[in-house]
Amino acid sequence: MNDFPNPTQASRVDTADAPGRHSPVASAPELSKLMERAMEISEGFLRPHAQQTEEARRVSDEATALFREAGFFRLMQPARFGGYEYGFSAFVDIISELGRGCPSSAWGCSLGSVHQWLLGTFPAQAQEDVWGTNPDAIVCGSYAPTVKAERVQDGYVVAGRWHWASNIDNSQWALIGVQFAPDDETPVPHAGFLLVPREQWTIHDDWFTAGQAGTGSKAVEIKVPTLVPAHRKLTFAQASSNLPPGAAVNTNPLYRIPFLSALPVCLVSPILGAAQGAIDAFLAAAGSRVTRGAVAGGGSRLAEFFPVQSRVAEASAMIDAARLLIYRDVAEVERLALAGQEIDVDTRIRNRLDHAFAARLARDSINAIFDNTGGNGLALSQPIQRLWRDGNAIAKHISLNWDAVSSMAGQHLLGLEAKGQY
Repeated sequence: MNDFPNPTQASRVDTADAPGRHSPVASAPELSKLMERAMEISEGFLRPHAQQTEEARRVSDEATALFREAGFFRLMQPARFGGYEYGFSAFVDIISELGRGCPSSAWGCSLGSVHQWLLGTFPAQAQEDVWGTNPDAIVCGSYAPTVKAERVQDGYVVAGRWHWASNIDNSQWALIGVQFAPDDETPVPHAGFLLVPREQWTIHDDWFTAGQAGTGSKAVEIKVPTLVPAHRKLTFAQASSNLPPGAAVNTNPLYRIPFLSALPVCLVSPILGAAQGAIDAFLAAAGSRVTRGAVAGGGSRLAEFFPVQSRVAEASAMIDAARLLIYRDVAEVERLALAGQEIDVDTRIRNRLDHAFAARLARDSINAIFDNTGGNGLALSQPIQRLWRDGNAIAKHISLNWDAVSSMAGQHLLGLEAKGQY
């Protein structure tokens, strides 16, 4: 049988001083300043415009401009292209704060920001292609390798449709998942990514959803066979290694972290913020709200009901536990990478389990709050119902699916072959 890292040792990780909360770039702004800006944007723009974002079914140009001006897309971008090279700990801080105001907008910023890190693991020429003339370029992505890439002399030819490319409206490049035929380096069929510029694909608008509607997670469509140069390829095996191609030019240990060890926090961070946002909104209303009580209990302050008190406490405990799991895991991964140590399978699968469990805790936290809102909370103008729909939508993401991830972790603990994403 296998085991996860010793929980007693793991609990000693000082997450407040995690390596990822420090930038090696002298010109980078302090994390405290970035957090101040995140709070201002979340409270001053995202929350007041959350309903409009949902109705527009995309992250707005205005929000994207605020994210760019604040430096959020530079957070994990390589320094040689103007990035700050902060790590995942800082990333969770920023994105979860944005999620308090609008989970959809936070999701768009999250994917745009984390893909700067992932692009930093690609071959150097691919990074030059994207950022050489436009260091502000951001990338959307559709990971599922549902299309076959045909090998030709100069690269790969692809055509097809890739679903659920979040924040596609604001992106200049697309990261698409494909299946590669066997080659000299990998003698079996294998999956990976290709990078394609905006002028070579179109947006297929098929994003009509009950939750996370504002993420603009529409499809990338390449209608005619299109050549992608070979240097814009990154296999899943390379991305999952401790030494991807980009590590040769981006020497910060950040770019040696296997992508599934930490990248899924880009999906968890918005729901952490959504849960805290639901608690915030409920506490702001509960202090003054008086129940109508058509049958009984009319005229009483909502805050005085025992079930309300209990559920608020439960919701707070669940989001606190979810945050502790995620912060512990990313801090540990950052420390291992900094020390040049391998991030082993036990740690990878433990982290994947925690990604799914933290999302589940955050969802349950939102549900506990929503159960207390009453009829008034159903109005589309009320934030809690939107946070409830967005939070439940996030928890259904395939990478956070509890049945899939927990069964994979259970297989590993029982000494069986672990089947899944790790």
